[in-house]
Amino acid sequence: MASTDGHPGNGGGNHGGGDQSARRRPPEWADGLKQLYDSVVEEALPDSFKDLIDRLDAIPPARGRDGGK
Repeated sequence: MASTDGHPGNGGGNHGGGDQSARRRPPEWADGLKQLYDSVVEEALPDSFKDLIDRLDAIPPARGRDGGK
C-alpha cells in the first residue's frame, strides 16, 4: 500500500499519521487546569479529615461479604 503522507510504511490512516503539531502542543486550557490541580494537591489535609481517617483505620475489617454474620 502506498503512503499518503510521503513516509514509507505509514499508509495514512490513524496509525501515526495526521497533524503532528496538534499532538505536541497542549490545548489552551491545559496550563490553567495544571495550575489548579497543582494548587489543590499542595493544600494541607484538614484536621477533621485526618481524624476521620484515623477513626476508620481503628475499625477492624469485617470478615466476608455479610459483615461477619
